[in-house]
Amino acid sequence: MFSLPAELAEFISPSPEATLEYGRRLARSLPRPCLVLLRGELGAGKTMLAKGLAEGLGVASAQDVSSPTYTLIHEYYGEEMDFYHIDLYRLATPRGLNSLGLEDLFRPRSKPAIVAVEWGEKLIELGSFAGLLYLDVELRSLDAERRSIRARASRLTGLQNAPFPGR
Repeated sequence: MFSLPAELAEFISPSPEATLEYGRRLARSLPRPCLVLLRGELGAGKTMLAKGLAEGLGVASAQDVSSPTYTLIHEYYGEEMDFYHIDLYRLATPRGLNSLGLEDLFRPRSKPAIVAVEWGEKLIELGSFAGLLYLDVELRSLDAERRSIRARASRLTGLQNAPFPGR
């Protein structure tokens, strides 16, 4: 398991800009490779946090990152690592999840990858990536601007027994 600095484990964001900055700081603290599950209701700030992750990793500017709601996966390639931004909002079945080929993102590769999954609870519910280490990030709306962000390392449970890193 890995641990985060206390200021990243629990954070109250006063604005979208602060959520973006939190994502930048979080990116610098992540192990490589890393799966980041972003959970929260619609409008909680998942995409804003993903924009910050991309900037913090140096793979894209926040303006170049958008929610992959309809395309499901956006890929960003950097010199030292890659960033995959996934949105599972529209997926409702394990078959739909399996059709994405996500297991390929978790196999050893020439460059480490950070994989950020919006609606990450669906990966837990529908997927079978047992034993995979991940960072669980829960975003909650406190009011129109403020967000509560809680992050903790965890391990997926499930039935599949594939050779993923971090087991």
